[in-house]
Amino acid sequence: MKSLLLMRHAKSSWKDDDLADHKRPLKKRGRKDAAEMAKIIKKKNLVPDLVLSSSAVRAEQTTEIFTEKLQFKGEIEVLDVFYMAEPETIIEKLNTVSDEINRVIVIGHNPGLESLVQQLGDKIDSLPTSAIAVIELPIDSWKELNHESTGKLSKFFLPEKDSK
Repeated sequence: MKSLLLMRHAKSSWKDDDLADHKRPLKKRGRKDAAEMAKIIKKKNLVPDLVLSSSAVRAEQTTEIFTEKLQFKGEIEVLDVFYMAEPETIIEKLNTVSDEINRVIVIGHNPGLESLVQQLGDKIDSLPTSAIAVIELPIDSWKELNHESTGKLSKFFLPEKDSK
């Protein structure tokens, strides 16, 4: 059994119209939410073995705050291909993960992450900023994961709802 956590980056700023989408930073609320989500994941004993993040500034900042609050000591990979990635791209990367790794978190963007939750887990209305979907996958190797795989959406955390 493998666990996949899918986290949409925290709330980002649209203040600077001249800033490229890839360069948009987090808002103050986004920074707070990323820290809150780390507390939730730690409290629920769902700390990942590996962190895979998009290279967009808002995703990298989410990753930095999240892993710092977790006191995460494992490997963090920042990937250009995860910027606005489709589910297939995420699955292809997961296929390369060592089988010694049992729990992975992907920190990225919609619509790809939301689509992946629905593809592998269950239907969800949306994956808002900072939300984390936890999917339990009945596989022994990450190489077994493909677009036809089905798992179970075991938990779904929202910053405003679950931090209280």
